[in-house]
Order: sequence, then structure tokens, then C-alpha cells
Amino acid sequence: MANELSTVLSEQLALPSVSEALPDGFNKSRFVQNTMALLAEHPDLKKYEQAKLVPGLLKGAYLGLDFFNKECYLIPYGSELQFQVDYSGMQKLIKKYAVRPVKEIYARIVREGDEFSEEVKDNEDIINFKPKSFNDGKIIGAFAICQYEDGGAKAEVMSIQQLEAAKRMSKAQTGTAWKFFPEQMYKKTVIRRLCKGIPIELENARQTEIYNDEESIEVSGRVVEAEDNPF
Repeated sequence: MANELSTVLSEQLALPSVSEALPDGFNKSRFVQNTMALLAEHPDLKKYEQAKLVPGLLKGAYLGLDFFNKECYLIPYGSELQFQVDYSGMQKLIKKYAVRPVKEIYARIVREGDEFSEEVKDNEDIINFKPKSFNDGKIIGAFAICQYEDGGAKAEVMSIQQLEAAKRMSKAQTGTAWKFFPEQMYKKTVIRRLCKGIPIELENARQTEIYNDEESIEVSGRVVEAEDNPF
């Protein structure tokens, strides 16, 4: 299976129609190598026929994302494999393709006892956050910040009620990640929402189509997440 799939990927990536849709500087050999490592790490992928597996893998290639480094995933959804960009992959795309150049993106948890306020000044989001030292109080929300290279910023703020609502929409809400690492999942949730609101200009129509289709997973209510048996 692995050797056969490697051949298929190599042949498809060599086609001019496919190569033109790949991002500038895309390393084809590394993509194939990492795909083989992914197959070795997740042998369950072998049960999916190439007609379902290869298109999903190529979506990652079109966006210049790496499955093996967990920038994107293939997630079982019934008998299909659903392609999804992880929040780290989303950050990578935003930093590379944002219309307004981005310096950094990060998220923080807000707890009872922390000092937190938000405001808008000159059309820029401003977050004033002073966490209480060694605070293990109740989580009341989370926020994510996109710092632009020109000094401006865009923020996304979610209350604990909004974060828990997002969790309930997830097929993985009872999974290991939400159970044992809720803070990281809250951060991931607010970062993804922030990134969705940042205008980007991808390199070609195929990339834009895949990015917009992936986005529709969340807004349609059919939320699947990488913690739900990801590949």
C-alpha cells in the first residue's frame, strides 16, 4: 500500500495541472516522504481506498501544510475522510498569506481574579490583561491576539459559555483532549475563530477553494476535530 501510494502521489504531483496549484517553494519529495511516515504511524489509513485517501492528502499539499507535523489532518467521518486544518496550520497560512502582514498570533486563558478588559481604539483591538500570579481559579474565558507588523492588532474574545458551546458542537467533546487538556482546547478554539476573521490572499483559485471548503465544516455545524481519531 505504502509503495503504491508513494507512486500515485509522485505521479499526481508531477502533473502540470497539479503543480501549478501548489504553493511557491513546495517541496514535493518531502511531502511524499512525510506522507509515507504518516501511513506508517497510522496503519488504519490502509482501509481507505486511494480514491478517498489521495484527494485528502493532496489538499494538504495544495495549501503547503504537513500532515506528519500535525498542521492538518484527515478525520474519519462515517466512511469518508474529512480534511481539516489544525490551528497550527491555520496560523501558518495566516502568517504567510494575510493581506495585512502578521507578526504573531497567540492565545491566553482568563481566570477569576485576573484583570481583563477589551476596547477598540482607532479601529484597532486592544486587550488589557494582567493575570494573577499562580492563579488556578475558575476559567471564565479566553482570548486570542493577532499582532500585525505595523503595530496594530485584532482580537477574538470568547466567554466560557461560548467555549463550552463550541465544545458541545464537537464530535470529540468526550475525547481525551477535551477531558485532560481543556485549556489547550479553549486556546485552540479561540485561535481558530480569530484566524477565520483575518483576510488572506492565497496564491491560486484551487487553494482558495480548499480553504473555504474547510471553513464551511465549522460554520455548517458539522464540526469534526483532530482529536477524534485523527490521521
